[in-house]
Amino acid sequence: MSDYFPAANDWKHLAPSDAGFNELQLQDALAFATTCEIDASTDLTQMMPKGERHPNDRPLGPVKERSKAAGLVVKGGYIVGAYGPVDDVQLTFSATKSYISAVAGLAYDSNLFTSLDERVGQRVRDGDFDSAQNAPITWRHLLQQTCEWEGELFGLPDWIDRGRVVGGAATMGSAATIGVNTDDGDDYRSLETPGTFWEYNDVRVNRTALSLLRLFGQPLPSVLKRHIMDPIGASDTWQWHGYETSWVETNGQQIQSVSGGAHWGGGLWINTYDHARFGLLYLREGRWQDRQLLSKEWMEATKEPCAIKSDYGLLWWLNDQGSIASSATARSFAARGAGGNLVFVEPAHDLVIVLRWCADPSAVLNRIIDSLV
Repeated sequence: MSDYFPAANDWKHLAPSDAGFNELQLQDALAFATTCEIDASTDLTQMMPKGERHPNDRPLGPVKERSKAAGLVVKGGYIVGAYGPVDDVQLTFSATKSYISAVAGLAYDSNLFTSLDERVGQRVRDGDFDSAQNAPITWRHLLQQTCEWEGELFGLPDWIDRGRVVGGAATMGSAATIGVNTDDGDDYRSLETPGTFWEYNDVRVNRTALSLLRLFGQPLPSVLKRHIMDPIGASDTWQWHGYETSWVETNGQQIQSVSGGAHWGGGLWINTYDHARFGLLYLREGRWQDRQLLSKEWMEATKEPCAIKSDYGLLWWLNDQGSIASSATARSFAARGAGGNLVFVEPAHDLVIVLRWCADPSAVLNRIIDSLV
């Protein structure tokens, strides 16, 4: 594994053949990627709820038009291939969740909580973890999306995301019972015991972000910038947004709690280069040059499979079943978001691949990996 780390504003390139690629095959893979753009409007509000199930089930945070498809291939820390507008600052949808995971790692490494199996309500005392349903919730439950938290946050009830289908599977656990919300007639499943049911639920991920805000007592973008993004040489163009409804009082100040995606707008807006630097940090096990920004212990925990969903870690997707890319090893993992946004990390090949607005990420990843000689 190379030990090269790009300096801020100075990222060196390497010829594909010098990085272990068949140059013609890699060129073909990137040419294919440029044609593999999502078939969706550049107006991203078209991908978002329209307020039909609930008045606040609509864009609550800022939204901008998307760019053309773009991508970056980094091998040994060096840029070996790129296509599309990689400089454009773009929404990244649920790839944002992996940045929340990084902030959780900073909290853990700073002893703001001391165990993933510690109950969140021991330190976060804002009333949202007091009920019989929510009191048993641990940090592991929050970060593995098995928490089954019940409540309303920023004007959105948790049931709005119950039974949501992501990646072909809505839920995994001991049961999938359906209940009925008698207030508005929507069908939704009954809640299970925290830790026994996996479900992709943005309301609960936003509750995770708010819980971390409570620990730090300051905006999560400031924490991420100071401890991660500035040390890895990221640009100053990225932004992390919340909702018009997500302002909370902390230490006598009004602070906007950020969202874990763009399901209702907001989330992390970032260019492809900065995404790749973040991926490189994870490729290097949390180390950047001579600084361990995230502990090795946290990095290992991040990639530990959820007991009831083996392709999910701590807000990162795992490739243990080849579901991200069949040509990649089981050790690879990714931050993934709607619209084909992906930060893919393959330790076995010292490789980071970032894709934006890609209609078939698996096909593109496989072609790039298969071009290695």
